[in-house]
Amino acid sequence: MLFLYSLGLRLYALLLRLVAPFVPKAAHWVAGRQNLLTHIQTALRGETAPLAWFHCASLGEFEQGRPLMEAYAAQYPQHKIVLTFFSPSGYEVRQNWPGAAYVFYLPLDTASNARIFLDAVRPRLAVFVKYEFWYYYLTELHRRQVPTISVSAIFRPEQNFFKPWGGFFRRILARFTHIFTQNDESVRLLRQAGLTQASKAGDTRFDTVVRTAAAPPRPLPLVEAFVQDGAPVFIIGSSWPEDLPVLTPLLRQYAQQLRFIVAPHEVSETNLRLVEQALLGQVVRYSQADVTTVGQARVLLMDNVGLLSQLYRFGQYAYIGGAFGKGLHNTLEAAAFGLPLFFGPTYGKFQEAQDLVALNCAFPIQQPTDLLRSFAYLYQDESARLRILDNSLEYVHQSSGATERIMRWLDGAVVR
Repeated sequence: MLFLYSLGLRLYALLLRLVAPFVPKAAHWVAGRQNLLTHIQTALRGETAPLAWFHCASLGEFEQGRPLMEAYAAQYPQHKIVLTFFSPSGYEVRQNWPGAAYVFYLPLDTASNARIFLDAVRPRLAVFVKYEFWYYYLTELHRRQVPTISVSAIFRPEQNFFKPWGGFFRRILARFTHIFTQNDESVRLLRQAGLTQASKAGDTRFDTVVRTAAAPPRPLPLVEAFVQDGAPVFIIGSSWPEDLPVLTPLLRQYAQQLRFIVAPHEVSETNLRLVEQALLGQVVRYSQADVTTVGQARVLLMDNVGLLSQLYRFGQYAYIGGAFGKGLHNTLEAAAFGLPLFFGPTYGKFQEAQDLVALNCAFPIQQPTDLLRSFAYLYQDESARLRILDNSLEYVHQSSGATERIMRWLDGAVVR
């Protein structure tokens, strides 16, 4: 199995090199790993401060781990953080994040790469966020007796770890000093598999969204001018082209009663035009809007990135994209403002989405009529929307605190 694991990684790297001339994301992945170990060794040469290594697959995992990194830096200011990413979507956006002293791509998981990387970093602590389980890195950390934890982890019965033939994958998990899970079911699965070094801490993203919702709002004059007439605002966050067939009937039916703010997941000209075609003549792009005229449009189309978490405070309803494709995007940013949520059917891997559906704070959609029916119910019954607001806020606040729980463990068991 180890042979197949190593072969699979090498084939994956080869495939990315082959498609790099045609796929920008693959090109970033390949370019970022050119002479990477030499770059890391040079950057860290002469560093004497204790280092804590945090690894995130991509941007979403970074946001998940961010509150823990910030709490660690505040509690141990004499330490420095080394942050690594597997994916370009994390590294390219956060390579200059000031919370980390060093930000690198993660070298491919091989025995020699793991040894060279850890010789250079010499971490006091290693933290893997959510999904990253690399055999050679975890084995070398275990051999060196470096405290190594997984945070905001979530497990499901169908994963390889819990199959009768999954011994190799269970041995990877056994290398962790401790695994902090999002839910009790994950702890149960791990313990049934003989992995007892696990406990439920919750999802650190709750700490981020609670803090964001409580922070002084960022001035957004264009958005404020767009919503100033007091019409209800429907936020469409991280939408994909696959979401538009479901959304378009709602956009057209309620074009005069509501205002819509649409933030595509990928800001490409193709995606922007798809939204514009849904309501011809009533859409204005954020970059082309003016505070004196933006109110004449019914749809404000965000053709930039980085503002979505700030937009939900303007809304009364939200649709979260992605769940008609690979998977649902971040629902917690909207839930932290108490918005009723709508999303597609692929949400089963997301504990918070399951919880919000169970609380009747979120409504999964299969087809356009589902969205029209669910929205009409809330639009016509303000008391129902307000109940969702209260229940959603209560859920988010009661679910926060994972960062504090993990920090207590680190302080008591690892960091002296």
